[in-house]
Amino acid sequence: MTGEKRHYGEAVSRLSAAQKPGQGVPAYLRWVNRGIGRRMGAMAYVLGLSPNAVTLLSAAVSFTGIGIIALAAPNAVMSWLAVFLLLTGYALDSADGQLARLLGVSSPAGEWLDHVVDALRLPAFHLGVAIGLYRRADAEIWTAALAVAFALVASTWFIGQLLAEKLGPKSVRAPGSDARAWVSLAKQPYDVSTSFLTILFFPWLGTFIVLYAALLVFTALVAVLSLYRKYRWLASVTAGSSQEIS
Repeated sequence: MTGEKRHYGEAVSRLSAAQKPGQGVPAYLRWVNRGIGRRMGAMAYVLGLSPNAVTLLSAAVSFTGIGIIALAAPNAVMSWLAVFLLLTGYALDSADGQLARLLGVSSPAGEWLDHVVDALRLPAFHLGVAIGLYRRADAEIWTAALAVAFALVASTWFIGQLLAEKLGPKSVRAPGSDARAWVSLAKQPYDVSTSFLTILFFPWLGTFIVLYAALLVFTALVAVLSLYRKYRWLASVTAGSSQEIS
């Protein structure tokens, strides 16, 4: 690639042609985030950045937004800035994989780094909310406990899904992977982008707590159902394999 002139428009076209299928993917991720990530990946390609550099940039941007939530005064300007940074980090999280495919350098090490950042970013967001609530004079301690609970739910679900993908046979699709397009809208409430958007209401404590608590309850219920289905799927796959061996 040394000395080769890289064109943004050509990179966007190539990434569009190689876009992942959207079955069962939440609406924002499917119709917004991947498109923004595609353009960010193309820009990173033109600038000569590596996929790992984009992953680390995603982490830096995301944790800056989390730091604002945790430490800044809860006003509208800071909330908008935090949401902008979080959604930018989310788009960059999509861009690193797209850039790797464009360059033909996808690797286990790069995928590992991406998952490590995701595994840290998910609970860190909610812990940032917990710190922000704890520091507020108008918030009671139980509101911070809600955010800690959300961090546990998000982290457990993420690891459960990741392990199911890794432990299940590659030739068999996990439950929910054949979902129709309309399911993308139904899945949007528990996409991480929805959690990020609740921060727009952070200055108005009562409204924020109602939205955030409702999202926690909904996410926890769906997570339990999802993890149960994946456990049953892995158990059935294991049982089938044992019968074939015997």
